[in-house]
Amino acid sequence: MTRFRTLLLTAGGLGHAPVASGTFGSLPPVVLALLMAFLGQPVWLITLVMLLVAVVFSVACIRFGDEAETRFGRKDPGQVVADEVAGQALALSFLPWADPSISGAAWQNLLLGVGAFLAFRFFDILKPPPASSLESLKGGLGILVDDLITGLMALVVVQVITRGLLGWQSIPMS
Repeated sequence: MTRFRTLLLTAGGLGHAPVASGTFGSLPPVVLALLMAFLGQPVWLITLVMLLVAVVFSVACIRFGDEAETRFGRKDPGQVVADEVAGQALALSFLPWADPSISGAAWQNLLLGVGAFLAFRFFDILKPPPASSLESLKGGLGILVDDLITGLMALVVVQVITRGLLGWQSIPMS
């Protein structure tokens, strides 16, 4: 496996964390989304970037998953966190990000990022159906699909809480 493939699948090496590699692997999309929100990037651009991150890391899992399982000697190796990056990026898509120049918007953005992170980690660890049964797929699909499902579950929960219960809407970025 080439160094580039290893860096991609381990999210720059975060998958080699001695504990909670999936948690560390979930952080890059959160940091990127929050940075974009705090810099006042439009909601559509944050969502587009998150979807592109999800696609790139999904393709990496599918394309190189078999090779990673051979290299690391087990199914869905903990070092491979590209699946967590993809799932977390989905959980951060379409959220009601707010213009940071408006009072209270920075807190809204921070709570969105933290909420999406916690919801994704909760579902990723719990693996409710159908995510749990999809882990049995072979190779890269088995590595990836359960995390995409848990990312979508997290997205739904965060949307229901923020838009439905709290009434948050996107505050347009300038």
